[in-house]
Amino acid sequence: MVILIAVLASITIFLLVYLFLSAYVPAQGAIEMRLKALETGNQGRSDIDEELAKPFSKRILSPVTKSLAETFMRLAPQSLRRSLEERMVMAGGFGQLSVDEFFLLCGFLAVCLPGVIGLLLIVSKVPANKVVGLSMIFFVIGLIIPIMMLAQKIAARKLSIQKDLPDVLDLLTVSVEAGLGFDGALAKLTEKMKGALVDEFNRVLQEIRMGVSRRDALASLGIRCAVSDLSMFTTSLIQADQLGVSIGNVLRVQSASMREKRKQQAEEKAMKAPIKMMLPLVLFIFPTIFIVLLGPAVIQIAKTFADK
Repeated sequence: MVILIAVLASITIFLLVYLFLSAYVPAQGAIEMRLKALETGNQGRSDIDEELAKPFSKRILSPVTKSLAETFMRLAPQSLRRSLEERMVMAGGFGQLSVDEFFLLCGFLAVCLPGVIGLLLIVSKVPANKVVGLSMIFFVIGLIIPIMMLAQKIAARKLSIQKDLPDVLDLLTVSVEAGLGFDGALAKLTEKMKGALVDEFNRVLQEIRMGVSRRDALASLGIRCAVSDLSMFTTSLIQADQLGVSIGNVLRVQSASMREKRKQQAEEKAMKAPIKMMLPLVLFIFPTIFIVLLGPAVIQIAKTFADK
């Protein structure tokens, strides 16, 4: 029993750490360059040598998890899979996990976490009804932890896109007015700036170079990011392309509009600040002031009545 608890606890901790690292620790460019260099150096080897040169995770773990994930996803409805795919696209991916692997990770956490808690409660001789109830609670917790982390990553990515949008539009406007075409302005953007929005525009550029029409690439951009300001911008560009309006004028108007909207959002937050400060003032600061100011007077009055 103790060994089983230790094994399940180790698996649960490993899954939680792996989930956290997949969500918040991106792959480093230097590591990718080294891996590419190793792959280039192994090009002259035989198939067996190439297979043995792969890391253990790709040779053993990856095929096993892929097979389990495909089997597990057959039990899930297709609507759930499509919804999960859309959310992972909105999050810009979840580490190196595919949709099937992410779903499998949710299932493993939903099984391991209540298993560890249930075994610990059984060893502690807790009544069976409490064991079942707490196990069900931790089953739900283990199931929603990855989903909550995915939602948090989506929210952070949307905030990053919203924050970078005015600067990106300024650079696109300057590039187009300097004589570059829209594709050239996108290429200049990917050279000069970094971030989630720049990565999305880089994807748009790659799709256009692969033969996708500009309208479809921009429409896909608005759907993937699901940011209202960006969707409005892509819609304006699509309409300008359909009507033959100058893209430079559209970019200039959109850039000024985004700057004005950012200013209004800053003013809105500044106006909300006094209201948000009322709660800590009433609960913490005002009582302290009353104690400091009225405390001595209350003590003196109490002493006076006590003497009488």
